[in-house]
Order: sequence, then C-alpha cells, then structure tokens
Amino acid sequence: MDIDRIATQSQPYLLSLFRFITGLLLFHYGVAKLFKFPPVEMFSEVTPLSLWGVAGMFEFVLGGLLMIGLFTRLAAFILSGEMAFAYFIEHLPHSFFPIVNDGALAIVLCFACLFFTAAGSGPISVDAMRR
Repeated sequence: MDIDRIATQSQPYLLSLFRFITGLLLFHYGVAKLFKFPPVEMFSEVTPLSLWGVAGMFEFVLGGLLMIGLFTRLAAFILSGEMAFAYFIEHLPHSFFPIVNDGALAIVLCFACLFFTAAGSGPISVDAMRR
C-alpha cells in the first residue's frame, strides 16, 4: 500500500473528524462550566455572567457549531481568540512554561481552531451540505 495515497484520500474525512473532536472538547468544557456536569471542583463556583461563565457560553454554543460543522470558519476564529485570551489571562501569569502553568490544552485548542479558520469544515459537515 502506498501510504501517501491513503493519507491523501483520507485527509478530508480526517479534517471532519478532527473538527468534530475539537468541537466536542470545547463543548464539554462549556457544559461543565454552565451546567456543572460532570461535577468538576474548579468549575463549581462559576456563575453565568462571570468571565468563566461567558467563556463557557462561547464554548457551549460555538463548540456545538464546530461539532456539526456549521459556520465553521467564524466559530473557529472566535474560539481561537477565546483560547488565546484564556491562555494569557489564566495560565501565563502563573509561569512562562505551559507544562508548569497547565496552559498546553489552551494553546493546542487555540491553534486547532486557527487551523479550522483556514481549512474549513471538511466534507462531513452542515457547511458542506449547504454548498
């Protein structure tokens, strides 16, 4: 088998899968912050109009849009900015090093969303059906 050929053929579908999983992770954080499920101690005091609560609303709504692939580029662009903001406000003040300040996930999600801003949603998405 030619790995390059297989990789090239599967690339659009892996893009859709990567978009779905990224959206699911963000959606999951939104649910935990807003609806306290699953119960996570660090989100137990989050109120809807706090900074974390507003972030949870972004993650819940835009993560859901990212999962289904609707308005992917716009949703991903906003989420990329939100993750960058989260890193600089919450993680960077604790340490310069992401492994120390627990900011690695925020960085990865920021750049994953930035990638979807450029790459789009892939073939398995509402955006693709709308075209």
